[in-house]
Amino acid sequence: MTTSTLPQLYYSIDHCLLCLSRNLKQVVPLQPIPIATPVMHVPDDLRDDPRLYAGVPLNLNLCIDCGQIQVSHKPDVEFEYRNYAYSTSLSAGLRDHFAAYAADVLEANPLPNGFVVEVGSNDGTLLRNFRDRGLKVLGVDPALRIAKEATEAGLPTLAEFFTESLAKKIRAEHGAADVVIANFVTANLQNMVDFAKGVRALLADNGIAVFETQYGADVIEKNLLDTVYHEHVSYYTVTPLRDHYARHGMELIDVKRVPTKGGSIRLTFQPHGAGREPAPIVAEILAEEARKGVTKPAYFEELPRWIARIRDEIGTLVAAEEAAGREVAGWGVSIGTSALLPQFGLSTKIAFLLDDDTKKDPVLCGPDYNIPVVPVDELYARNPGAIVVFAWRYIAAIMEKHRAYLENGGTFIVPLPNVTVIRGADAQPPNTIGL
Repeated sequence: MTTSTLPQLYYSIDHCLLCLSRNLKQVVPLQPIPIATPVMHVPDDLRDDPRLYAGVPLNLNLCIDCGQIQVSHKPDVEFEYRNYAYSTSLSAGLRDHFAAYAADVLEANPLPNGFVVEVGSNDGTLLRNFRDRGLKVLGVDPALRIAKEATEAGLPTLAEFFTESLAKKIRAEHGAADVVIANFVTANLQNMVDFAKGVRALLADNGIAVFETQYGADVIEKNLLDTVYHEHVSYYTVTPLRDHYARHGMELIDVKRVPTKGGSIRLTFQPHGAGREPAPIVAEILAEEARKGVTKPAYFEELPRWIARIRDEIGTLVAAEEAAGREVAGWGVSIGTSALLPQFGLSTKIAFLLDDDTKKDPVLCGPDYNIPVVPVDELYARNPGAIVVFAWRYIAAIMEKHRAYLENGGTFIVPLPNVTVIRGADAQPPNTIGL
């Protein structure tokens, strides 16, 4: 792919991805962020193309008809996922989480055909747990390099986008799936109607579909702003998903709250008529969502004010450092960093970014910034007056390793879910949420 053939990188979303209604209302205005983020491997011949780093709108819209929450603009899927670089195994804690996850699925559900299909299987970290128990597994993931490496590791993976057509092909070649799993991928999907049709086409009549995704209510109520970016097109609550899959022949039978990514849900569906009784938690969480009004515009009114307060607080702290002639650094280079920089007015305020991963690109680029990325070893040589911790969930581990920075008069600024300023050798880390 050359610069001249670079596709249109993003598109406006003018309809609900679940019910297809065009009755959308903006409920959370956000600052634009670039399409190119640290989870992408940008081809060398495109690295200097300014279109990759321009700001793309990132407002959250609500479907007034069904309650779906989604971003206002979506990335081009071919460019985004053919160049995808993130591997599941790199995320701290996910290996153990997936091992327990697989055990839960197998304990609750007999698998007569022993066939498990994972959509968005990435490097096969979850599938490995089923394969190692003697089950037949198949992954589906459009990331070309990652799918190839998973297959070579003994976890057969189709380097394809999951569609109804592909689902029918898989069923014809391998038989019906006892379990179809999708983990932290349904939020990324841009055609949820075709996905639901595909799941039902592949699933055995007594099979189950298990989807784990970040819980939209937690994103809004806990201000998990670093998880809001174009790759995550949707922020699901249970009510719209129940209705969506019911329209495509499936019934919600279980919901489990899990701590992953600050607050997630694991939903289990069965084909209509499969006979399992829904767990009591299904009615309970639907009633809770109705009580909170999660499908109504009023539910979102506090979040923009919350974001503005954080922006003002951090702005005051940064201005004090600048007035004293001290640099302000950032900790962590991730897609979450790209998301947070503009929301808190920090794009032009961060002198450099620290990251433990020496393979990260040397510069993080965006619409109005080119921030150097340096090894953590440079912390003490440069000794910034304050560090905004974009990797805020890991503040306890960061403090444990770098207590000397605080002892030398440094300051950690934790931006989420509320601003916490950490100073002094005896300071204790705040509580953080999830993995």
